[in-house]
Amino acid sequence: MRVLLTGGAGFIGSHVLNRLVQDHEVTIIDRLDNRVRFFYHDLRAPISQYLAGQLGTRFDYILHLGAATHVDRSIENPMEFVQDNVVATCNILDYARVAGCRRFLQFSTDEVFGPAPEGVAYKEWDRYKSGNPYAASKAGAEELAISYHNTYGLPVFVTHTMNVIGQYQHPEKFIPSTIRKVRDGETVTIHANKDRTKAGSRFYIHAKHVADAVVFLLDKAEAGEKYNIVGEREVDNLELARLVSGYIGKPLHYEMTDFHSSRPGHDLRYALDGAKMKKMGWTPPETFEAGLKETVGWYLRNPEWLGA
Repeated sequence: MRVLLTGGAGFIGSHVLNRLVQDHEVTIIDRLDNRVRFFYHDLRAPISQYLAGQLGTRFDYILHLGAATHVDRSIENPMEFVQDNVVATCNILDYARVAGCRRFLQFSTDEVFGPAPEGVAYKEWDRYKSGNPYAASKAGAEELAISYHNTYGLPVFVTHTMNVIGQYQHPEKFIPSTIRKVRDGETVTIHANKDRTKAGSRFYIHAKHVADAVVFLLDKAEAGEKYNIVGEREVDNLELARLVSGYIGKPLHYEMTDFHSSRPGHDLRYALDGAKMKKMGWTPPETFEAGLKETVGWYLRNPEWLGA
């Protein structure tokens, strides 16, 4: 099978690539082994006839993972995220509409739903309430993708994924930065509620398990449908930091900080309902702790990825 993967050089994209090349011929578009072809292209610009000719014949699958993802930067520069996540999505959808494919994956995020109150886990078609420009840009990209299914018959499906951990993640993200700070005896900042008594929480999931879920959906997803890819269990950020500290074997120094009140756009809790994927036969193949321990060990063996 021939697969076109956008964002294949990124954090999650690289894990999806590693999984795909076991069985598929992969072509990457991004801002490389005999089964991978790599093309540089900034998707804020349309795919030219020349590039389309270079990409070759019809792809079986087009997986759109290319995106800007950092909440802080989206708050500082919303238009950059509109360009990277909405305009770029429209350009790859236009290409797919002409080139054709059996499935088009629009890779999205739990953040489109906004903060989840205690006891709430959002299902695939629940209402959206984006808490920051990043989330809004991903929600807009999703709606574009669904509109191309409804208008042009493009066989689109959408995935929502929660916070992802694993190798190759940018050092500014919570897991790598926590590993570095614990290793170096620095203070870890824990995102907490207004009273600084309760840490924010997520259903963290390893990138290799996200890749496994994506491959699972390639032939099982229905066009026009959405699917939540959810981690094994909910973990608050203080528990996570303590687990990292234990795996490293050094004490945890931390402070609870109320980000949300001082800077709106940082949501305390996200939660998705994974029942749909579970009913289809997919759940994460190992525990959260196993994935986290593997991640911590990899960063300690590859300290250049910690940025210091």
